[in-house]
Amino acid sequence: MLKIDILTLFPHMFDGFVSESIVKRAIEKGKVEIQVHNIRDYSKDPHKKVDDYAFGGGSGMVLMPQPIFDAVEAIRTEKSKVILLTPQGKVFKQSDAQELSLETHLILICGHYEGFDERIRTLADLELSIGDYVLTGGELPAQVISDSIIRLLDGVITKESHELDSFQEPLLDYPTYTKPQEFRGMKVPDVLLSGHHEKIREWRREQQLERTRKRRPDLLEKR
Repeated sequence: MLKIDILTLFPHMFDGFVSESIVKRAIEKGKVEIQVHNIRDYSKDPHKKVDDYAFGGGSGMVLMPQPIFDAVEAIRTEKSKVILLTPQGKVFKQSDAQELSLETHLILICGHYEGFDERIRTLADLELSIGDYVLTGGELPAQVISDSIIRLLDGVITKESHELDSFQEPLLDYPTYTKPQEFRGMKVPDVLLSGHHEKIREWRREQQLERTRKRRPDLLEKR
C-alpha cells in the first residue's frame, strides 16, 4: 500500500479530493492511505505563525523553516520520498507518475505565499512543478500529482485503462465514442462498428499519430 502525507496550510482543500471518485475508492480498497497535515500544528510560535518577511526586503511572506522541518522529521521514515511542490521544480510527466507509484511513502510539501525559506529545499528528494505557471499554493499540484499516481496503483483501475493513456509512449490518446451511433449528424466511424479488432487497432494507432502530430508535435520529436 502506498502512503501519502501532505503538508499544507489549508487542509480543508483536500476534503473533496479524498472523499470522491477513484481516489475515494482506492482508499476504501486499502490501495492508498492519505493523511493531510496542517503545517501550523508544528509551529512553535505561540500564535502558530508559519511565515515572515524576507530578509533583504521584497513583497509577500515567506514560509519559515522550523514548522516544515519539524513536520517532515515527525513523519519521515527510511522509505520516505520527500517532494517539494514549487514552480522551480522539474515539470511533472507521466513517467514521473509511473516511478512514484512504485514508492511506499511520499511526503508532499505544499508551498504558499511568496515561497519557501531556501533551507527547506534541503529536506526534499525531489522538486516538482505541474507546469510553467504560478498558482497561489501547492495544494492543487499535490492533488494533481497524487491523482495521477494513485490511478496507476495495482487494482485501482484496470491495467488496460492506464496502459493506453495519453503520454504513455508518448502519444496522445485516440478518439473514443459511445451510444448513440449518430448524434446531431455526427457518426461513429464505421471501423469501430466493424468488429474487426485488427482494423480497429490500426485505426486507433493512426489516430494517435495524427492527433499527436496536429496537437503536440513536440512529443513526436522526442519519440
